Amino acid sequence: MNKMLSSNKSTARNTAPREQTHHKLDARNVLCPLPVIRTQNLVLTLPEGDTLDVTCTDPGALCDIPAWCRINGHEIVEARITNPDTNEVLISIRVGKN
Repeated sequence: MNKMLSSNKSTARNTAPREQTHHKLDARNVLCPLPVIRTQNLVLTLPEGDTLDVTCTDPGALCDIPAWCRINGHEIVEARITNPDTNEVLISIRVGKN
């Protein structure tokens, strides 16, 4: 009688979800394309699910960063003007798969 032995080794893994981390990027007082480039460079180092708040004063950032996020699979959690006098905007991003 032939017996097939299967190796059912149970490997214990830590399957607990990783706690997401919140990051901040100050991209004030720099103009296009630097806010998008700095956002991209930082996002590429972050794990999926982390969040990033980008503060900018470039008037185009409110359109450019969300467009970059859509193209690259990241979620815009919030995008708003925080100080109309200085054109300061806050864009909150949830990192997707890199």
